Amino acid sequence: MNAVEIRNLSKNYSKKKAVCGLNMTVPMGAIYGFIGENGSGKSTTEKIICGLIPKNGGRILLYGRDYKNHAVRAKVGVLIESPGCFPSLSVWDNLMLEAENLSIKDPKREVMRVLRLVRMEGAAGNKYKNCSLGMKQRVGIAMALLGDPTLLVLDEPLNGLDADGMRIMREVFCDIVKDGTRSIIVSSHLLGELQKVATHYGIIRHGKMIAEMTADELDANCRNFVSIKAERMDVAEALLARRYSRVERDEADYIRVYDALSAEAVVIYLYENGIPVTEVKTQKINLEEYYIDLMKEGRD
Repeated sequence: MNAVEIRNLSKNYSKKKAVCGLNMTVPMGAIYGFIGENGSGKSTTEKIICGLIPKNGGRILLYGRDYKNHAVRAKVGVLIESPGCFPSLSVWDNLMLEAENLSIKDPKREVMRVLRLVRMEGAAGNKYKNCSLGMKQRVGIAMALLGDPTLLVLDEPLNGLDADGMRIMREVFCDIVKDGTRSIIVSSHLLGELQKVATHYGIIRHGKMIAEMTADELDANCRNFVSIKAERMDVAEALLARRYSRVERDEADYIRVYDALSAEAVVIYLYENGIPVTEVKTQKINLEEYYIDLMKEGRD
C-alpha cells in the first residue's frame, strides 16, 4: 500500500490552472522530495493533500482510502510555510497548547516524545521568539508530529538553515521514517541537501508531474562526464566541440565533456591535436544539474 496516490488532480484559481492532471505516488516509508520552480504547483498540491484547500478534480487516496476520511486525516501532520506559534510562549507551552487542541491523552509525555525526536528537549524552556530559524523549523516539525501521524507534509522546511541546522534536519527526517511506517513529503529548492536524504522524487512543472523516480533511478539517470583543464582552454573547447555532442564550460572554468567514452580518450584526442591537458577527472551530474537539464528540455 502507498502512503499517497494522486490521479488526475486539478486545481484552478479563476482562469489560472495551478495543477492540471497531476499524478503522484508516495510509497510507505519514503522521503519524497517534491521539486519544482516557484509557481509550479507544489504548495497547492500539498495544501490539497492536507485538506487546506479544495480540489477541482481528480482523486486522492491516503493509505488506500479517500483523503477526506476522518480516520485518514488524523494520520497527516502538516508544516506549511511556518508553524503557528505564540512568540512569547516557550517551546514547551506552544507544544502543550497544540497537544491540548488535539485532545492528546497524555500531552506531557507526547510533547517530550516529539521534542526528543527533533533534538529540542534541551530548549523546551526557550521562548519561541528567541529561537533561531533552524530551531523554529524543528518546533514546527515537532508540532506536526504530535499525535504520531504516519504522513508528514513539509513545505520548504530547509529554508534559511545553516550547515549544522541542515545536518540536524537530515537526521530528523531519517529518524522519522526509519521504521518504515511513516512517510514524508518535503518540498525544497535546496536540491543538494534534498539529495542527501530523499528516497524518491517528484518533479513538477506548470502543474504537471513531469518525472517520478527513486533515488537509485536518479543515480542511473545522472550521467558521468569528463572534466578537464588544459593549455589554451578556448582552443581545447573548440576542438572537443567538433568531436563530442555536448561540451560546455562550468563555473569553475573546467571544460565538461558529457558523452566521452573515457577520460583517457579525451586526453589522447587533445594531445594528438597539440593541446596538453593539465587536469582531468571523471564526475557525475547531481540532482540540481539533472533538474536544470530537465527544465531546459521542457522549455525547448
